[in-house]
Amino acid sequence: MRNHMLVRWKLAVCETGEFKGSLTGISIGRVTLCEKISRTFLAVADIAFAFRAYANAIFEVQDKVESPVEKMKKAIMISSAFMTFLYLLCSCLSYAAFGDHSTPRDLLADFGFGFNNPYNWLLVTANVALVIQCVGAYQVHSRALSDVIEDALTDRFPTLITREIIIPGFRPYELKYLFRLVWRTIFVVTTTLISMLLPFFNDVVGLIGALGFWPLTVYFPVQMYIEQKRVTKWSTEWILLQILSVLCFIITIAGVAGSIAGFALDLET
Repeated sequence: MRNHMLVRWKLAVCETGEFKGSLTGISIGRVTLCEKISRTFLAVADIAFAFRAYANAIFEVQDKVESPVEKMKKAIMISSAFMTFLYLLCSCLSYAAFGDHSTPRDLLADFGFGFNNPYNWLLVTANVALVIQCVGAYQVHSRALSDVIEDALTDRFPTLITREIIIPGFRPYELKYLFRLVWRTIFVVTTTLISMLLPFFNDVVGLIGALGFWPLTVYFPVQMYIEQKRVTKWSTEWILLQILSVLCFIITIAGVAGSIAGFALDLET
């Protein structure tokens, strides 16, 4: 899907024979200084969201496949480099094709469907691919919450939850599997409906990404590494890790501020 988008933007650049975007982005004058700063911070928050979701999935994948540490390190380095390259390519070609002022904030929604839009098939395909991706992502990202609720229910009703259900033609199943199917389905449908009703998609994504970026992606992994490797306090490695943590905390604060400012600006319209 992204490859088709990239081809489209590349063709748009070739048709005009020029790069419409600039290194500094949208100019002050078209927007105020406050809007410029808030948009910059919001962009940082969106980037944090992209890497936060990926980083959290890595823990679940490693726990599930039980791969050796060295293999996981290599897999993380390759996938991180590829993902970063792909995101940069999408961003740069988008700005080059449409310019600083016309580049859509939501690539899959802001182009719009219409009878005269020759790329309807591409938008439909992209959104279907997004649904398929989210169905799988739900199973990974909601696994911790699911385990907590199901374990609590098992402790509260041990005899009820292990009771077997007999369906003619099938082997007996414990009641917990039926509960798992029903409650996870309700959870997915409910959270999806709430997400669809939320306005200001980019601001919401930026806020969620910023709030979860530093504690989940940086602070806890860094602290776990320090404890596991017994890194000496005030050593060079310890100082560098703390500097990394502080810098990412500043990014989180900036992202939250940009998202909140984005909410305020969007509410005006």
